[in-house]
Amino acid sequence: MFEPSHLTAVRASYDTVASAYAGLVADPAALDPLFRATPAAFAEIVRDSGLGPVADLGCGPGHLTARLVSLGVPAFGVDVSPAMVDIAREAHPGLRFSVGTMTALEIGDDTLGGALAHYATHHTPPELLPTVFAEFHRTLTPGGHLLLAGHVGAGTRRSPTHAYGGHPVSYTSHRLLPDHLAALLREAGFTVTAQLTQEPDADPTWRFASFLARKEEAGPAA
Repeated sequence: MFEPSHLTAVRASYDTVASAYAGLVADPAALDPLFRATPAAFAEIVRDSGLGPVADLGCGPGHLTARLVSLGVPAFGVDVSPAMVDIAREAHPGLRFSVGTMTALEIGDDTLGGALAHYATHHTPPELLPTVFAEFHRTLTPGGHLLLAGHVGAGTRRSPTHAYGGHPVSYTSHRLLPDHLAALLREAGFTVTAQLTQEPDADPTWRFASFLARKEEAGPAA
């Protein structure tokens, strides 16, 4: 089966850096207040909706998947990297993790109460983001919620050769304008209910944004 080249690069890169990444990326409880608050607010919204489980898409070593469960939300993780999934399973043996891609999720239609994509879509080429957001929308049940968070910028991209302690990588990071990402979410059928952009302390090109969005419930039949 044909696989987009960026997925091959992302899988190989994160398989290479998986152990270092798991050791370097902070536990969610140790993040700054805004980073802690956004997933916590998302968890409360999804928990109160009672609509179903949350898929942590691009879950990496499973830190946030476990955090959601600790906040009372049934959650499972999906990641493109088998090495990351192995680490997540070892670290959180009571939770479910599987290998998968955001462009073709093996999740049924209208299944999820929530979807979390936390620093997981910036490696996706901009022209493929509508496909990814359409998958998020397809898998959410009507009334379900999405939290999208990650790097933003002014349409720039970076292609590092080494990362996470000097390990070789071959992925590209795309940094799109926050308003453009919000527009793509709306085009995919979401209602954007909140948008937060964080300004960094140092590098002005290294900005972060979070978006809360909802898949609207179907209206009454005519």
